Order: sequence, then structure tokens, then C-alpha cells
Amino acid sequence: MMESSLYICKVMHHRLAPKKHRFWYRVYLFYLDIDVLPALSKKLYWLSFNRFNLFNFRNKDHMQLPKDQPDETKSLRQHLSQYLSENDLELGNGRVMLLTNLAVLGYNFNPVSFYFCEDEAGKPLCTVVEISNTFREMKLFLLKSDTLEGNTFRQRAEKYFYVSPFIDLDTLFDFNLSIPDEELDIRIDDYDKEGKRFFLSTLRGKRKVLNNINLLKYFFSIPLIPLRVMGLIHWQAFLLWKKKFAFHQKSANQSLQKDVYKPYKNN
Repeated sequence: MMESSLYICKVMHHRLAPKKHRFWYRVYLFYLDIDVLPALSKKLYWLSFNRFNLFNFRNKDHMQLPKDQPDETKSLRQHLSQYLSENDLELGNGRVMLLTNLAVLGYNFNPVSFYFCEDEAGKPLCTVVEISNTFREMKLFLLKSDTLEGNTFRQRAEKYFYVSPFIDLDTLFDFNLSIPDEELDIRIDDYDKEGKRFFLSTLRGKRKVLNNINLLKYFFSIPLIPLRVMGLIHWQAFLLWKKKFAFHQKSANQSLQKDVYKPYKNN
């Protein structure tokens, strides 16, 4: 795996049914070695670790165990190692690269983050997909090395998570996650229970050096990314509502919302 870097990306969402709806937007994402974050924050003037800055990596924005009462005293590696051990994988001292957003001026929202994990021999061990909704809940999806085809993890998994009020909870995620290199190529599509694809989601980008100049450049050229993403989610939801897509309340179908991390208290 490469050193910590940036990716300048284009995100595309395309609904095929019951009506067509398509949009895209530009983002930048950080690709970070989770073990060098404290050292990286000393090297980069505009990036901090668990401390306010233009960009801030915060442990609390990511997985924390147990699900219902997160332990904030442990490091991200400790939480990840525990989760993998519970799923019969041993991370040990293997390297972990995290593709994610950072907090910008103290605000963050990550629709999805990706942990690309190696074993101690440097071979791909797994990918963990960390999906969040606007209620700040999370759900983890694990793709082990036996799902790796060439450079790409491929797996279809039952969702059982409230991501969008315009999509049923018991649909399927179809993951196609290429290990990041000079280019980023990630796709997560949605299939209904009959096996028909109805939603396409792609994330494609090019690698850039992570340095002080680029941090400032993209801070101003694509400003306030987490806030912009949250705004786009609600704007697109309004457009779908106008198109009269079926709407699912968060409080409905609680039995179909399974294995949720940081559960919303008033759902």
C-alpha cells in the first residue's frame, strides 16, 4: 500500500427505478495510514489529530465498540482489531489505510469510509466498509480476502440499515472495491430482493500528494466538503420527494435495522 495521500474524486448516483434520477458532485477524500496520524499532524500545518484545525481527524467519527455504548478511550486500531477478531480475522500489526473525510473547521459527516487492511506479511486481509446515515448511526460491512478478485473486493450483502428514506431496508448492497492506487475506483450498487439492480453509485478519483499546499488548495477550491455533502443529501431528498418516490419513516420497520453502531436514541 502507498503512503498517506489525497484523492480528487467524482461521485455519481444514478437511480434506475422506480423512476430515473441522476446527479454527481466533486469531492476530495483522504487516504490515511491510521498508525501515522499523530506524526502526520505534526508534519502538516493544516491537519490535526483529535484537535481543531482546518482539517481534523477525530477518533469519534469512526467505529467504536460496543455498539450501543461506545468506548472512547480506545484507539481506532484497537476498535478495528476487536471487530475483526470477533469476525475470525487477526489484524496484528498489519497496516490499515483508511479512505475517509476529515472534519473541516470542526464539522464532519462521512456517508461511507473504507478500511483497507493488510496482514503482517503485507497481503490484503480484508476491507471494512463503514456506512453512516444522517442520524449519525453506522453499520459495518466486512469483505474478507476470499472475496478478492485481482485487485478488487467483490461481495453482495443484505443491507438492513436505514440509509435513505427512499430505499427499502431489506435490499442488497453490491460492493466492488478496488484497492486504491494512483486511481480510485469504487462502486456500490443496490439490488432489490428479486435480484434486479435499481441504484448505481460510483466513486472515481486520482491520487494527489498530501502536503500543506494541496490542503489549502482543495480547502478553497471544493470548500466545506462535509457540510456540502450533508446539504446535497437533503436537497436530493427534496427532489425525490417532489418526484413522489415512496418515503420510509426512520421509526418504521425497526426489526429490519440490524447491527447498528451508535444507534439513534429517539428512533
